[in-house]
Amino acid sequence: MLFGKLLPREGNFFEMFNEHGTLIASGARSFMELIRNYPDATLREKYAAEVDSAERAADKITAEVSRALHKTFITPIDREQIHGLINALDDVLDLLQDSAETLSLYDVQQMTDDLIRLGDLSFKCCERVQHAVTLLPRIGEAAVAEAALKTCEEIDRLESDADRVMRSAISRLFRDASVDTRELIKLKAVYEHLESITDRCEDVANLIEGVVLENS
Repeated sequence: MLFGKLLPREGNFFEMFNEHGTLIASGARSFMELIRNYPDATLREKYAAEVDSAERAADKITAEVSRALHKTFITPIDREQIHGLINALDDVLDLLQDSAETLSLYDVQQMTDDLIRLGDLSFKCCERVQHAVTLLPRIGEAAVAEAALKTCEEIDRLESDADRVMRSAISRLFRDASVDTRELIKLKAVYEHLESITDRCEDVANLIEGVVLENS
């Protein structure tokens, strides 16, 4: 009995997930502002710095979760689920940062309607991810579990929408003879980055669905 009392228990994994989810939503919001204000170099730099800051802060949380896993004997959900979920969350912010850097490195000259549309879908996915993560501490409640699954379904639909938008956008790029070849290559890469953000959000949704189904 004494041994059991001395074992480290649970930690604050859900709190750390929530902090990471908040950073994802914040980073996505800053990225959206970056592309909305792209012609303004000062604002572009400001919002890119905010995305970088969110990504660095999230990396610290990911490392903290890893350390806590090593120190905690009894966890609130399966250890592999914790490990998989925090890494999937981290992948989302990594791609947001990569997308911001790609715009700068490739010297993209202007935002297209398709790019803004993909950015908006990515932003909405990230917001839904944040919401789903906030529900994890209470998934034992039937209503909360149902809400989490519904949010995951919304993420899946947004990912499907982003996939369709990306395919149409790339098709238009290759069909438009007025598009400079270099700009075509740049935009294609950015489109694919943005669609990949929604893919990673879907990965998070799939993991959360698994957690809900196993623990509700």
